[in-house]
Amino acid sequence: MIYYVNAAASRDGNGTKEMPFKKINDAAKIARAGDEIIVAPGIYREYVNPVNAGTKDARIVYRSEKPLGAVITGAEELKGWTRHEGDVWTARVGNGVFGAYNPYTTYVCGDWYFAPKVRHTGAVYINDLMMYETVTLDECIKGEADPCAWNAEESGYKWYTEQDGNETVLYANFRGLDPNNEKVEINVRRNCFMPSKTGIGYITVSGFLITKAATTWAPPAAYQDGMIGPHWSRGWIIEDCEISNSKCCGISLGKYRDPENDMYFFTKQVKSPTQMERDAVCRGQYHGWLKERVGGHIIRRCNVHHCEQTGIVGRMGGVFSTIEDCHIHHI
Repeated sequence: MIYYVNAAASRDGNGTKEMPFKKINDAAKIARAGDEIIVAPGIYREYVNPVNAGTKDARIVYRSEKPLGAVITGAEELKGWTRHEGDVWTARVGNGVFGAYNPYTTYVCGDWYFAPKVRHTGAVYINDLMMYETVTLDECIKGEADPCAWNAEESGYKWYTEQDGNETVLYANFRGLDPNNEKVEINVRRNCFMPSKTGIGYITVSGFLITKAATTWAPPAAYQDGMIGPHWSRGWIIEDCEISNSKCCGISLGKYRDPENDMYFFTKQVKSPTQMERDAVCRGQYHGWLKERVGGHIIRRCNVHHCEQTGIVGRMGGVFSTIEDCHIHHI
């Protein structure tokens, strides 16, 4: 069966060509082996959580009708900025919009993360440029260039956040730009396209632009987050996509979450990260880490860029996979 999705539809439909769904996730809830989801050009501000798996002979295919025309984003536009001081503006966001995961109280941290400065999984974007987070408001106001940045001029765009009751308060140095006249977005969702459950295999994602999500740090021995990924399953194909502006990882082929072996070095100081890696392999085998169940993915002809930790991560879950003809840069 073919389902159709169109963000510009006048009202939500039933997935037919005449009455398409407005959200991709509506199709993801019901699509089964052999089905195809055709997505019209547009911006889809949602988290796509596939419920059902395809099979080796009958995949579930998600296809952008126009190459890179359908944009799946974990960000929302933010309007209503007021000037704070000089080039620095401020805006408030009710924390209810984030649900159970607030990127502006969640830090990038975990095993093998040794950066000296604290960073949140949230981000502020001005015209698709991820701005640079600061530790203090004074640093944001100064807007000094980062000597380690690829582009010193871009690194002058700074942002800072703090909490005030049930609101997230954002400050941003837009360097002379009026944010109410520009496209300003903030990370809201943790992922863009990833099953919440493991074992949702044989899915194809073709031709999408996937961007701007508040992904978490992906250590080798713990759960590996990404904007898009199969979440410990078998036989995905991700092709002809553009993946950009992940706070940590772009594509994750990697490890499931194991509560009994989850960043113990960082949280409890009871194991070395190296020991946790050894344990992860043994526990993975105990939990059914087999060629018939995990890995065997294909990532091809993708443009992966401006992801802060890694373009593609794949501890254990990427076994037997093929990654070819991709352009991975500015990571």
